[in-house]
Amino acid sequence: MADQLADGSKFRTLTIVDVFTKEALAIEVGQRLKGEHVVSALNRIAARRGAPRHLFVDNGSEFSGRLLDMWAYHHRAKVDFSWPGKPTDNCHIETFNGSFRDECLNLHWFETLSEAKTIVEAWRRDYNESRPHCALQELAPAEFARQLALLPSPAGPETPENSL
Repeated sequence: MADQLADGSKFRTLTIVDVFTKEALAIEVGQRLKGEHVVSALNRIAARRGAPRHLFVDNGSEFSGRLLDMWAYHHRAKVDFSWPGKPTDNCHIETFNGSFRDECLNLHWFETLSEAKTIVEAWRRDYNESRPHCALQELAPAEFARQLALLPSPAGPETPENSL
């Protein structure tokens, strides 16, 4: 997603959401976000909770390079690109991005990129810890994920919580 600072300079955000737990696993903020940023964020997530088996992405240039292909191959993840002009193909992230824009980006006039990063990270944490979701039995995403982690592991390598 694109936005701009108070001085008019543009910045972008990369949102990574677990489609099962609804957790916002990362929101990267930068003037330019490229494939290296995507792979770096995925590596940090994989180190914390394991690599996802599925990645649902749009057709942005940050997803179309060889770096993401190599990462997916190495981690045995399937990359599923949405159809251009079809936001319903990736409705989970589109819904999240709408909330993120309305509740964070549109409410703040960022002076610096550093300030944007700080405010965005605070919003992400609040979203994960304090926002109940009806799809999660009115639990916040982080609480749902904690309760899910206490359950016995399901059989098979592909479970819903392995999808971003």
